[in-house]
Amino acid sequence: MTVVKSTLPEEALGVTGTALQDTLVDLLGLSLVGKQAHWNIVGPRFRSIHLQLDEVVATARAHSDTVAERAAALGVPPDGRPETIAATFALPGTKDGWLRDTEVVELMVSSLEAAIGRLRERIAATDKADPVTQDLLIAITADLEKQRWMFEAENQPHDTSAG
Repeated sequence: MTVVKSTLPEEALGVTGTALQDTLVDLLGLSLVGKQAHWNIVGPRFRSIHLQLDEVVATARAHSDTVAERAAALGVPPDGRPETIAATFALPGTKDGWLRDTEVVELMVSSLEAAIGRLRERIAATDKADPVTQDLLIAITADLEKQRWMFEAENQPHDTSAG
């Protein structure tokens, strides 16, 4: 069997491979959380949040592909199998059944916040190990922070006295 060889030293590869695999799991899981909420949201803000969830899912899926390809390029086989995601996913997830629009907003804020926190740890870990992967993780963090901000803005009370 042919194996892709890494350009990184063994220790750096270990740190980088772990960061990439854990990010892959977070992103694939986040896309599933977003789709589950997308299918089950109800409430007066259904349409706007329903569409915003599609943006999160598209962002997570696009970045998961980039992360998996980065891992493969470094000689680390990415593992996006359903059983791997189910066994290792650690972000907040949805409950069963219908979800109120307010619940979805809170869920997405907390899920994105957790993913961002984990990404920031990986950014720090890959600083010396692999600055190229670190740059990738920084870009993903920026996109997820934008999504979190949009959901957080949905959570703000409506002020009718402002004029």
